Amino acid sequence: MSVGLLLITHQNLGETLLQTAGSMLGEMPRACDALPMSQSDDPEAVESAARTRLAALDSGDGVLILTDMFGSTPANVASRLARGSSRRVIAGVNLPMLVRVLNYRDLPLSELVNKALSGGHDGILLCDQECSDAATRSAHR
Repeated sequence: MSVGLLLITHQNLGETLLQTAGSMLGEMPRACDALPMSQSDDPEAVESAARTRLAALDSGDGVLILTDMFGSTPANVASRLARGSSRRVIAGVNLPMLVRVLNYRDLPLSELVNKALSGGHDGILLCDQECSDAATRSAHR
């Protein structure tokens, strides 16, 4: 068993991130889903749809919910869904975070949250000297 994963994001960002990560990893991830949300969507309807998807994704190990932006409607919906449950919410999803999560899905939810946070943080770099140095080191291997 593994932790389920639901992305609740603006528009199709979550679907695109899952497709991209699946392409990078060579397979589409299991027990994952994305729920897009537009400005015209009723938050209560999205929350209801998310509850249905969460029930399908939770194999007993909990579900990690990733959203794109703290304070946004998708993040607020996700926060309501996590209250009093074995679900955790992280806002600010990016591709490095998602790839890290998919590579460590068999960890307990609390440890997976830490991997997600570190993956998201480590994947953000100021690409001037630091990236140039990393590229040089990589070329000499």
